[in-house]
Amino acid sequence: MRAPILALLAGKAKPFARGELSAIGKVETDGSVKVTCRGLVGDEQADRRVHGGPDKALHHYPADHYDFWRACAAEHPLLDVAGAFGENVSTRDITEAMVCIGDRFQLGSALVEISQGRQPCWKQGHFMEWATLPAIMVRERRSGWYYRVIEEGEAKRGDLLSLVDRPQPDWTVERVFGLLIAGDHKRDPAALPVLRDMPHLFGGWRERAAALMGS
Repeated sequence: MRAPILALLAGKAKPFARGELSAIGKVETDGSVKVTCRGLVGDEQADRRVHGGPDKALHHYPADHYDFWRACAAEHPLLDVAGAFGENVSTRDITEAMVCIGDRFQLGSALVEISQGRQPCWKQGHFMEWATLPAIMVRERRSGWYYRVIEEGEAKRGDLLSLVDRPQPDWTVERVFGLLIAGDHKRDPAALPVLRDMPHLFGGWRERAAALMGS
């Protein structure tokens, strides 16, 4: 599995809403950018309790989904270019149904690993002026995902994102997102202890799996 990088994007924290800051507004970087364990150099996260950190260093959102969103909201100006979903990495032909928790990819000269799906929140809806958007993202399983950075390096537009290892082939991002965020665990409760003990999965989502086991 490989695809060219369409864009690498970064943003600065700015006043947003409810008295909070946000760096959800991302713009494409120029030339090569350093990929560190904290994310792209020049990118910021306003609230590191829920964004950023080693397990959420990079957010990847498939450009494949933009046609769906344009069909839902024709002529929405933020859908003209990558960055509408706060993503750092944009590609085509790689979606949540195709990638798995723990997948390792070469990203330019960096090595990254999928840690979890992205859980949309109210800030996405506010940014897009579309209050129901987060709920639609959950329903449609169009979440995007996060990477941790295993080996730092550099990347630029046009470099290949290439799969190099897949330790959890049965656990696509789409499946795990459905189980832990969209309520699919009610139909498949046996999956929860597996997710609770999955070393590649972000610790917060392992805790969520444990909590759902008792619900």
